[in-house]
Amino acid sequence: MKSQQSAQTNTGARAQSVALAFVVPMLVIIVLDRITKTLVDSAGYAVNQLIAGPFLGLLQIRLVHNQGAAWGIFSDSTFVLGLFSFVLSAAIVLFVVFFKKELTLVQVAFLGMVVAGGIGNGFDRLVYGYVVDFIETAFMDFPVFNIADIGITCGIFIFALLFCLQEFKKDGNK
Repeated sequence: MKSQQSAQTNTGARAQSVALAFVVPMLVIIVLDRITKTLVDSAGYAVNQLIAGPFLGLLQIRLVHNQGAAWGIFSDSTFVLGLFSFVLSAAIVLFVVFFKKELTLVQVAFLGMVVAGGIGNGFDRLVYGYVVDFIETAFMDFPVFNIADIGITCGIFIFALLFCLQEFKKDGNK
């Protein structure tokens, strides 16, 4: 009976750890995304106006209202892209719920960043009809982006990298 209670306690502690690992980075990205977008978009700058920079020849701040996806693809599909963002975010949440035992807490944290980015950009699309982008590379032609985009890109890339490393490690132990 005690071992069954211990197993339930461990399962409950694991579920709490997974929830915390998911929610904390998600909230950090959402808050930073909202604050930065609001600061840039409500300051009275014209769309496409260079606001600041370049900084060290790397980045500059330019206000862009993006109605499509990266490089302007799917322009005028803002509503569909917004819905897609929320559907994909919900699918990732379900993935974490169903596979929480197989995922490391670090993997869960990076998936939380992806969901945060989806929520941030999805919110913009459905509420404003465009995504507020403002971080522009000064040294190469690259889409203007925002904090939500950073969460999505870094989250997916690092999750995939960690997942592959985990799988290679499993294969090496056979």
